[in-house]
Amino acid sequence: MLSPGVESQLHKLPWVCEKGAGSSIILQGHIDCGSLLGHRAAYRMCFAMAAFFFIFCLLMICVRSSRDPRAAIQNGFWFFKFLVFVGITVGAFYIPNGSFSNVWFYFGVVGSFLFLLIQLVLVIDFAHSWNQRWLSKAEECDSRAWYAGLFFFTILFYALSITAVVLLFIYYTQPGACYEGKVFISLNLTLCVCISIVAVLPKVQDAQPNSGLLQASVITLYTMFVTWLALSNVPDQKCNPHLLTHFGNGTILAGPEGYETQWWDAPSIVGLIVFILCTFFISLRSSDHRQVNTLMQTEECSPVQEATQQQVVISEGRAIDNEQDSVTYSYSFFHFCLVLASLHIMMTLTNWYRPGETLKMISTWTAVWVKICASWAGLLLYLWTLVAPLLLPNRDFS
Repeated sequence: MLSPGVESQLHKLPWVCEKGAGSSIILQGHIDCGSLLGHRAAYRMCFAMAAFFFIFCLLMICVRSSRDPRAAIQNGFWFFKFLVFVGITVGAFYIPNGSFSNVWFYFGVVGSFLFLLIQLVLVIDFAHSWNQRWLSKAEECDSRAWYAGLFFFTILFYALSITAVVLLFIYYTQPGACYEGKVFISLNLTLCVCISIVAVLPKVQDAQPNSGLLQASVITLYTMFVTWLALSNVPDQKCNPHLLTHFGNGTILAGPEGYETQWWDAPSIVGLIVFILCTFFISLRSSDHRQVNTLMQTEECSPVQEATQQQVVISEGRAIDNEQDSVTYSYSFFHFCLVLASLHIMMTLTNWYRPGETLKMISTWTAVWVKICASWAGLLLYLWTLVAPLLLPNRDFS
């Protein structure tokens, strides 16, 4: 929907550019209205996805086992589900413009913030699992190669983080300006240094022997990534190289709404890659940690049960129903995650810009603060995983 060829075809639809037949919208059609068409279409596509998964989220509430008739809908009837999705998508394109884009923008902001928190949980869990497995391999094989690998990746992630900080200061700050960006970068850098120090404190190491700098380096790099995403939405041309100000007639407009957007910039591409990886994690992975499984509403399969199921599948050559007693994951929560994923990909594809009163896609401080707050929430969450065994000694955090 955001590609130029599709945008030119969208120009022929009756609901685009219907305001002001003789206004400047027509005189600068491909600048003002034309550049907005792909975003409007993306909003409607993602609205259809979110609505589809939200319907199933409600429909699958309290499904306990595959004996529930609704479980058959979850695991079958694919033709009819695709038919329903196509119907919702077609209907979404008949929604009148009005305030739909502005209202749906704020739904996207909330949903994307929640999905960023889920991403942070997965990143923290990934870092813990990685460190724990490589340490176990080192003890089993009695080889220093695993320790060397952990050391190499720890240094690599910290080197990438320091490089990111330098580049952020070069490209997203200016002498005597961009004070918000300087504060965000400096504050997040300070917080990352603090969690790295906490991760290797003797008391933390005694409570959590598997805690180390690898996890802290992964969280530091991810924090710098989210900081980069936030700074790419700063609505200030001096502090944001991703804002385009050159129009077709060669003029440059100043002011908070005097610029256009660049659809496929580096933050959007990297953000989509991280989004896809995290969506795969949500769909396929069962964590090694009981707390994450509880949060993500998944069930950890025991090795004996897994081996038995694998043997049955190999011997009989067909799929088996392992949910007759209880489901292995929450159907409703799974669809809720996909609702948030739909909203997050909508915001990522449209670069977190919302339609302005002048019918341009404008960047907002809302997007900046949402991402910065998400980075802070992630750092606090990781800090809690480090200090929780010390603050709550009676609980089992193994």
